[in-house]
Amino acid sequence: MAKKAIVLAGSRGIGAAIAKALGDIDLDVTALSKSDLDTSNLDQCLAFCEQEKTVDVLVLNTGGPPAKPFSEITLAELEQSHRQLFLGFVIFLQNLKINDGGFIFLISSNNIKEPDPNLILSNAYRIAFTSLFKSVSRDLAAREVSCINIAPGPMDTDRLKSLVADVGELGKTLPMKRVGKPEEIGRFVSSIIENDVKYLSGVTINFDGALSKGVL
Repeated sequence: MAKKAIVLAGSRGIGAAIAKALGDIDLDVTALSKSDLDTSNLDQCLAFCEQEKTVDVLVLNTGGPPAKPFSEITLAELEQSHRQLFLGFVIFLQNLKINDGGFIFLISSNNIKEPDPNLILSNAYRIAFTSLFKSVSRDLAAREVSCINIAPGPMDTDRLKSLVADVGELGKTLPMKRVGKPEEIGRFVSSIIENDVKYLSGVTINFDGALSKGVL
């Protein structure tokens, strides 16, 4: 029987690339769009987990909140982002059992290490969940469930196109002279699973083409 994978926000962008790559290695993939499951809707998250119960590979992924400076952020937007980027994922970790030897991939952002002041709604809750995810990885290690946080830099997605005027021009300013391709993340995820790389766990992978300036 094929191993089962669930990919949140799996209908386009990075999520779709991961879903395709997992299908290419013969996993039974459920790729959910926002219309299927909105991680800010906690009742939806809980109902889905109660229905599915177990999975071998879970990809925690969601769209990004609005880009705006701190002074313009409303309480309603903070509450929405808290649900979307934190509480919804917590429900999945607490209520969906990852089978022994399984994998959990979190798709966060390189902004958790070098925050963009216009992406506060994203940065604040992604780094908060990254901390929780690190803690949970230690508990799951005894069952050889590997937890990997992928922190993408600029990727050729609809999200990036909504944030910058010209993706091509942005690419020219980056170390590799281009933005990343979602398919590159898809191949990374599938190769980890296909080769059963288990000891890589509790880590954050900067997937940013050498953009980040930090050592760690």
